[in-house]
Amino acid sequence: MLQEKIDQAVRILAEKEVDMWLTFVRETEATYDPCLDLILGTNCTWQSAFIITRCGKTIAIVGSLDIERISLTGLYKDLRKYVGGFKSEFIKVLQELTPRSIAINTSKNDYMSDGLTHGMYELLKDYTQGTDYHDRFISSQEIVSALRGRKTPAELVRIKSAIQLTEEIYAQVSKYMQPGLSEKDVAKYILKLVQENNVTTAWEENSCPAVFTGPDTAGAHADPTDRRIQKGHVLNIDFGVKKDEYCSDIQRTWYFLRDGETEAPAAVLHGFNTIIEAVQMAKGAIKPGKLGWEIDAVARDYIISKGYPEYPHGLGHQVGRSTHDGAGLLGPRWERYGNTPNIPIEVGQVYTIEPRLSIEGYGVATVEEMIVVTENGCEWLSHPQKEIFLI
Repeated sequence: MLQEKIDQAVRILAEKEVDMWLTFVRETEATYDPCLDLILGTNCTWQSAFIITRCGKTIAIVGSLDIERISLTGLYKDLRKYVGGFKSEFIKVLQELTPRSIAINTSKNDYMSDGLTHGMYELLKDYTQGTDYHDRFISSQEIVSALRGRKTPAELVRIKSAIQLTEEIYAQVSKYMQPGLSEKDVAKYILKLVQENNVTTAWEENSCPAVFTGPDTAGAHADPTDRRIQKGHVLNIDFGVKKDEYCSDIQRTWYFLRDGETEAPAAVLHGFNTIIEAVQMAKGAIKPGKLGWEIDAVARDYIISKGYPEYPHGLGHQVGRSTHDGAGLLGPRWERYGNTPNIPIEVGQVYTIEPRLSIEGYGVATVEEMIVVTENGCEWLSHPQKEIFLI
């Protein structure tokens, strides 16, 4: 799979007319550039350069004691070893390649493209001082965003497998939950199922799963609490697994029937159905070339038209090796999101769709579904929740 991604990176460099992509790292066990997940899959100690060019060359410049480890990956055909210092070998490679543009991992907007530390950037500028290459560095955001976003068939297989397991766990959770249990009880049960399936959670266990019951929840991204489920509560869970290095991210919503109730109250159904309709409308609007903010506006405007406040976050994010993966965002044009809502949607990208709203006196209604962008629109990866789950 790493070789697939490197081959894909070569095609992207040619498409973007960028001569060279340089990932410059050191002591990656402590300071890890997320791009290494896609182009290396191991760690290195001393200053190291992993170079991919638009003409298909792959070059690694690494310290002498790292050379064997990098060689074993089989990913870099041209291995350059140094002992005393990195600079001379690096300049030699630049003189051989004569790149007009050198993409490096710096970005104002996308943290996945911003793995180069400031100190390492200063070293690059120092090493190239007085050469023709000193002013040829550009951001790799377009390269990294495309590489992370455009999922290969093998990547989609792994994502689908993670989604399937997540949905199976949710089915077991529905049978387990009952009034009187705490949010922590539910989370502990889910984590037991995660362990039994020999996978990990998609993000840190403290908040994966996130469990919210009733009208006074702590809100999104908070850890489960001792708050207990009561009849008349709306409860939602945000959860995913990481399986074979790829993630899922799905949310589901339940209602706990009061004595004598056979269905959720009208206010609960109205709120929940508004969410379902907004998700369906957003899915219908997704097409390659559309901008992320345009899709967010479809769901956001619809929810507001139904009398609810706008949700305080983006509609959806990309998913892959990380739960927040890739620069493009289905989100509003807010300062905090930089230019990510203005990035065109591309075929092969995997997004969540996850609006939310509060139902006064009951709790928060939300679902989070996963889709993959196709040539003509998008397809479900998850099996969408269409009715509120009753317990």
